[in-house]
Amino acid sequence: MANNTDTVEVRATARFVRIAPRKARAVVDLIHHQTALKALETLQFCNRAAAEDVSKVLRSAIANAENNNGLRAQDLVIKTAYVDEGPTLKRIRPRAKGSASRINKRTSHITVVVAPRKEA
Repeated sequence: MANNTDTVEVRATARFVRIAPRKARAVVDLIHHQTALKALETLQFCNRAAAEDVSKVLRSAIANAENNNGLRAQDLVIKTAYVDEGPTLKRIRPRAKGSASRINKRTSHITVVVAPRKEA
């Protein structure tokens, strides 16, 4: 059991996720400052491809809090959630008259930080 639950923050990160950061940020912005269980419910019904990846990271953060710090999932609130840009995979697509154009396949680093709700 954690001694000082006021300062406990638990994080989970998924790195090199193959989705553009701009698309992932749209999903992460939906769950800012929600309770953890409400955010999972929101992501379950979100009709975006990134929702599945963000949900996975959130479930991992909840599991880290329960197993490593002895916190309960009902008491957790999303303190911060953000998406950083990962490395871009550069690909070439053939175009007309022998030319080529670049296709950027972007990756993301998704981070979710949960903390216990302040009851006192």
